Amino acid sequence: MNQTEERKREHVQIALKKNVAAHHNYWDDVELIHNALPEINEKDITMSTQLFGKTLEYPIIISGMTGGYSEGKKINENLAAAAAHFRIGMGVGSQRAALENQKLVDTYKIIKEYDIPLKIANIGASQMVLWDKKKILENAATMVEMIDADVLAVCLNFLQEAIQPEGEAHAKGCLETIDMLSREFSRPIIIKESGAGICGKVAAQLKKTKIAGIDVGGAGGTSFSAVEYYRAKMKGDTYNIRAGQTFWDWGIPTPSCILDVGKATNWEIPIIATGGIRHGLDVAKALVLGAHAAGIAHALLEPALKDTKAVNLEIDMITRELRTAMFLVGADSLDKLSNAEVNYEPTG
Repeated sequence: MNQTEERKREHVQIALKKNVAAHHNYWDDVELIHNALPEINEKDITMSTQLFGKTLEYPIIISGMTGGYSEGKKINENLAAAAAHFRIGMGVGSQRAALENQKLVDTYKIIKEYDIPLKIANIGASQMVLWDKKKILENAATMVEMIDADVLAVCLNFLQEAIQPEGEAHAKGCLETIDMLSREFSRPIIIKESGAGICGKVAAQLKKTKIAGIDVGGAGGTSFSAVEYYRAKMKGDTYNIRAGQTFWDWGIPTPSCILDVGKATNWEIPIIATGGIRHGLDVAKALVLGAHAAGIAHALLEPALKDTKAVNLEIDMITRELRTAMFLVGADSLDKLSNAEVNYEPTG
């Protein structure tokens, strides 16, 4: 097993066995106001939506979590089966490992066997900026074909790259690369953060490109700095233990990201709210604030290690909670959620 595979395995195991959450979940700062006279019937609530030209039965994306090591294949297969069953979107983890080692392609490619309405390929921006234009477009095409993706996500995971001992903190030329890819690649491009969030200033820069969406990936859920803290602790690496501790809670709260990105883009670019989503009530809060869908990762990881049935049960509960929240604010469709009353007072 090479270093990349071992690192991916460690990430998953640490996320399962250790508390790697931010010290505050900012969805607890968002309060939906109860409507005592909702004037709708719960059974009439519809939750379907259009995203990147695809129809989803629920406004939920299974965020890219893994791939690139042997056990990742089974995790992605269980998630894919559930995504097909519920007609929701699904992403995979960074596909760089499969670009470098053909033996790992199947750990991602497995999701092609399932009828998922929206599949999202994934590559880190810090790797992409090291390639020339021809290689960027060739590799992008390879990753999309690998999973028959509808969309390619370019991941801005610079916090993780900066903290990770093996990290590649290359950001120079990133915006230019994104702009080129958004204009010349055959599939829609979305920009995705991984736990540190996207602010209004960055969103305004991205709006000048031709990207199709922004996954804000804000703070409040899994801290990749915390993951790297535990990796360093396992190795007795005092130098990197310190860095993981210092930046454990670094980032912009996900609810703030939604509002800032929406305002900066005039709400013209679809927003996916990833970061700290635990259940259907958090999904509802994200949608009320202006997100088009919510991305869920950590809540589905443990079930995905068991079997598809466990993933189906978790998603079923999440969709039930979303339906209940919609009923209690009097919204029988996602469009009407914008009329719900909400209080957001950031803390932490």
